Amino acid sequence: MTGTGEKIVLRGRCVVGGSAEGRAFVTREEISGWGGIDANTATVTEIGHEKRGESFACRVLVFPGAKGSSGWSHYFHITRRKNVAPAAMLFTVTTTKVALGAVVTRVPALTDFDRDPFEVIHDGDWVRVDADAGVVEITPAPPG
Repeated sequence: MTGTGEKIVLRGRCVVGGSAEGRAFVTREEISGWGGIDANTATVTEIGHEKRGESFACRVLVFPGAKGSSGWSHYFHITRRKNVAPAAMLFTVTTTKVALGAVVTRVPALTDFDRDPFEVIHDGDWVRVDADAGVVEITPAPPG
């Protein structure tokens, strides 16, 4: 983070097109769909997860990717149907689970970034995602 409020730009590969923006929800831990989230509220429920009890509803979800069973995408599909899906997904480990999850969730999604997103995106930063252009703009949140 620059600390000056300057925008940071990342470039990545589009998985699902579209654009969105919102506050960042950043976790360095994979998220389990089946048994790891409450799909009605988009709250992480997995015991021991660093974000347990926090909701990614309508936020830009920055995470390594999916873990667990192939039911992962179903739970993220439910978040869309309940209007609590993430605004966008930015992930660093592309698997069929997370790619299908992004498709059924119908949110802009990017991967394969030119820089490590965990080094430049922090919880609460304002993030604009233009997946069609492969661009992520980050405006660091003010301290405090």
